[in-house]
Amino acid sequence: MFSVTVRDHIMVAHSFRGEVFGPAQRLHGATFVVDATFKRSELDADNIVVDIGLATTRLGAVLGELNYRNLDDVPEFAGINTSTEFLAKVIADRLADSVHRGELGEGARGLTGIQVTLHESHAAWAGYEREL
Repeated sequence: MFSVTVRDHIMVAHSFRGEVFGPAQRLHGATFVVDATFKRSELDADNIVVDIGLATTRLGAVLGELNYRNLDDVPEFAGINTSTEFLAKVIADRLADSVHRGELGEGARGLTGIQVTLHESHAAWAGYEREL
């Protein structure tokens, strides 16, 4: 399996519901380093996994929809705990939509999977992996 990973970051505010979250139930900020890994079993006609420039641009665009936002105020997230795991899935699904729309180039249609990892710190991270 071949892979290419691109990296960016986002800064958000949010709060959680439920005792398990302790003090994070209050509104707080989070900065995530975001890795998006694109996978395929065989390289494309240009001997690449994906156009790294397009992958970087699309990741930036997807993150731009969330960056500097209070996620508690985003209607599609109403009543949802926007945990790190949840956000990894949202980002992966939006990147997958970009692949299906051809926004990562025609060669990207041969991708077989995407994995998104959100690093909360140097000691903790969470991710989501999906097939295409």
